[in-house]
Amino acid sequence: MLGMISSPVVNGFLSASMRLAIPILLAALGGVYNERSGVLNIGMEGMMIVGSLVGFVAAYFIHDLWFGVLAAAASGVLLGLILGFFVISLSANQVVAGISLNLLCMGVTSLLFRVVFGVGTAAPRVNPFAAVPIPFLGDIPVVGPLFFRQSPLGYITYALVILSFFVIYRTSWGLSIIATGENPEAAETLGVNVVRTRYAALMISGGLCALGGVFLSVDSTGLFIDNMTAGRGYIALALLILGRRHPFGLLAAALMFGAADAVQLRTQILNIRIPFQFMLMLPYILTMVVLAVFVRRIDSPAALGVHYKHGGEKE
Repeated sequence: MLGMISSPVVNGFLSASMRLAIPILLAALGGVYNERSGVLNIGMEGMMIVGSLVGFVAAYFIHDLWFGVLAAAASGVLLGLILGFFVISLSANQVVAGISLNLLCMGVTSLLFRVVFGVGTAAPRVNPFAAVPIPFLGDIPVVGPLFFRQSPLGYITYALVILSFFVIYRTSWGLSIIATGENPEAAETLGVNVVRTRYAALMISGGLCALGGVFLSVDSTGLFIDNMTAGRGYIALALLILGRRHPFGLLAAALMFGAADAVQLRTQILNIRIPFQFMLMLPYILTMVVLAVFVRRIDSPAALGVHYKHGGEKE
């Protein structure tokens, strides 16, 4: 049994499962901040694709992957600020604003990629981050391939999960975020600036979503293609419910999706008489089934999606 668990096939599957889970985990982790503060961010898909393009272009021309990562994060923060202006300051419908942002970002990234690189047969590429196995820890059965044979950006993701847990549940600012999402009037009477807190949460969310997008371009593939996020931003929204908006719950939920994605990739190279289009559907079908079967009650923040301005004015 130990030999089977330690086989290269199993190790490769486990490592791939986590690698495929990381982009969705980063986006969902960003969603924890904005939803805990009471703001819906339907625009995570758009933030991811913009981060993917900006990070790739920056890394390609500057010849520095880390510069690309920072540029992507900055673009996500900016998009979070823009979305916040519409849904917080202008009290726009949060669902409509988010979907509009997604549609805009999909079109703009496709256009800008062709403007920057032109239309040709040879796709521009960068050398992606290499996996950095941690000595000894990477050799532990199951846990090693899953957590300790990832790229540097993967390890940063683990750190962000732990950091987010402590920020949200162990700091006064994190408790202010939770209070803002549950009862903004009460939070404001205690001295919390509700508008500023929601802006900050959306900007953090945008930065983390963009990191999830740049992971796809400069870490997983080394290239950018149209719609390379493939709905991962929407899946991150579902994982927020499945993981109950808890950083560690999101880690488990994202790993489930990553494992399903790794299965469909491996079955495509086997001689199985199943259309590959059906296998592409597997991760998304699994997510819907798990949500339908296991999630009986959605514990959303009480003020999620409710507009609020200074002085207790609700809209």
